[in-house]
Amino acid sequence: MLVGSIVYIICTLTSALCVALLARAYRRTQQRLLFWSALCFAGLCINNALLFTDVILLPNVDLSVWRVIPALLGVGALCYGLITEVD
Repeated sequence: MLVGSIVYIICTLTSALCVALLARAYRRTQQRLLFWSALCFAGLCINNALLFTDVILLPNVDLSVWRVIPALLGVGALCYGLITEVD
């Protein structure tokens, strides 16, 4: 249980770090694909945080639907960015 908690926290922090780095790079270069990638990782970060909440903090509550929504929106945003940002 402790190892799982640590892994979930590390995944959440890694996703948050990716969001910060991608957002910083977007502000510097104004490359739109960096923006869409940052949105994707923001969704994945929220997904990881909800996974930790679902499995570790509230094991008797099913948050699986609420967990999937941010990940789906994030990946959808990245797909939209990949399709529309043609150079």
